[in-house]
This record gives sequence, structure tokens and C-alpha cells, in this order.
Amino acid sequence: MLDILIPLVGGLVLLIAGGDLLVRGAVRVAATLGVSPLVIGLTLVGFGTSTPELVTSVQAALTDAPGIAYGNIVGSNIANVLLIGGVASIVFPIAVTSSALRRDAFVMLAATVAFAGLAATMSPSRPLGAVFVAALALYIYRAFRQERSPAHPDHGAVYDKSRATQDADPALSPPTAPGGSMAVSVLLAVAGLALVVLGGKLLVEGAVALARGFGMSETVIGLTIVAIGTSMPELVTSIVAGLKRQSDVAFGNIVGSNIYNILGIGGATALIAPGAVPPEIVRFDNLVMVGVSFVLVGFAYSGMRIARWEGGLLLAGYGGYVFYIWP
Repeated sequence: MLDILIPLVGGLVLLIAGGDLLVRGAVRVAATLGVSPLVIGLTLVGFGTSTPELVTSVQAALTDAPGIAYGNIVGSNIANVLLIGGVASIVFPIAVTSSALRRDAFVMLAATVAFAGLAATMSPSRPLGAVFVAALALYIYRAFRQERSPAHPDHGAVYDKSRATQDADPALSPPTAPGGSMAVSVLLAVAGLALVVLGGKLLVEGAVALARGFGMSETVIGLTIVAIGTSMPELVTSIVAGLKRQSDVAFGNIVGSNIYNILGIGGATALIAPGAVPPEIVRFDNLVMVGVSFVLVGFAYSGMRIARWEGGLLLAGYGGYVFYIWP
């Protein structure tokens, strides 16, 4: 049992710790090079908490474990909505800005439906992966333009996601006065990258061993244990936002994470290691992901907030989902 748990838990710890180091180093390097804090927030910090999902899915796809690769993506999105959305809104009701609903919620729903629809009709290929990654780049560019425009006073999901991350860990904020050694910053980023790669490898190996050792499906492991583990940074940032009474950023954190997961991680996985989405995910879990995404947006539209009782329903829904798919 220990030979399964050690790489599983150790890999997860290395993934999260390495992702944190990688983002810290990258932020310091970018700030030293004169990159604007807004660009740093929307790219390095915004995508930083999704590093565990990215590395895990790519590693799993490269080792011919599509159930873990795509189960991690779909399971993380389901966990973001039901588990993280439920817990965060119970801690403190989530306020929703009009900008996050007008633009970002629509993008999340469109990306979610597109992923589910395409997975049901074709295998993710390199050209399709490139389209997804390009769509994410376009989305971030548009978000950057709108954040700089005085005509759009409300912040969008990408901004809220980076803000939630920086509130939870102030060390990820760009320094006001760039300083320090560039060499140290680069070494910090490289060390973080090495830990993330090693952690992803160990996590995938442990997940595969767990599935084989207990006669379970790799897909179920990917949808639950791996997905929950790699979603821990988003859970922590959303809870911290709620405790600080900054619940408005929690919705953006969830929506932004789901957009990054589908377009960025799904696109990168198809680009690096193309392969078919497991049929059980296509038949059921993708539909759950689409359904809960619409439920989240529906809750958000009702009063521009997600109340505690709605959060309780989301959390109960996650419990029911895990109970249903668990063997």
C-alpha cells in the first residue's frame, strides 16, 4: 500500500510546491524585465494555479493513460463548480460582477460545450489542440484590453483569478520596485519546473498503480483523486477570498480556472500527446460538466450572487456525483 500512497501523495505535494516556486520565480523574472503587473497577473499568476493540472494531464497522456489525462481536466472542472463553488459560497455568499457574467461565463459555457461536443465526434488532435490554445491566447488578450479600458469598470474572471491567487499568497504579487538577483529568480523558476515535472510523473504513476492494485478504472481515479488533488490551489484561494470577504473574486476564480483547464490544458494535452477521450467520460462526465456549468451560471444570474443554500446544493451535488461514479 505504501508503494502506491508515497508516489501519489508525494507527487501531489511536489506538484503544488513546485508550481508555487515556478510562479514566484517567473513573476520575479518578468517584473525585473519590466513586464507590466497586469500582464503578469493575467498570464503567469492566472495560469499558475493550473500548473498541476497541466503537467499531470500531459504526463498522463504521454504515458498512455488517457483516463487520467482527460479525467483530470473534466473532473477538475466539475470539482471547481460543485466542490469549490459549494465550499466557497458556504464560507461567504459569492458576489458576481456583471462583467464576469456577460463575457466570462459565456466563454466558459461555450468552451465547455465545444469540448464535450468535439470529444463525442472526434479524437483531440494536434490541430484541434492548437485551436484551443490559440482561443485561450485570444481570450487573455481581449481580457487585457478590457481591463485597461476605462469603459469597463468591472473586472473579469481572469483578473479575479489572479487577484484571488495573489490574496492567498502575496509573494506571487509583482514587486513594486523590481530588485534582487535575476539569477536567483531564474533558478527559483527552474527548480519549481523540475519539481512540477517530477511531481506530475509520481502522481500519474501512483494513480495508475492505485487503479491497477484495486481493480479500479483509471478514469475514475483521474476524475476524483487526481482532479481533487490538482484543484487544491483553487480551493485554497477561493476559501481565502471568502474569509477576507472578497467573495466577488471567488466566482471569477472558478470560471477562469475552468476556461484555463479546457482551452489551455485540454489544448496543450491534445497538442503534445493527442489521443481519444475515454468513452465513459464522453457518455457521462462531459455531460455532467456541461450541466453543472449551466447550473452555476443560473445560480449566479439569480440575484447576482450564489447564496449559502445554493452552495449547499452544489456541495451535495458533488457528493452525489462521486458516490455515483465510485465503484
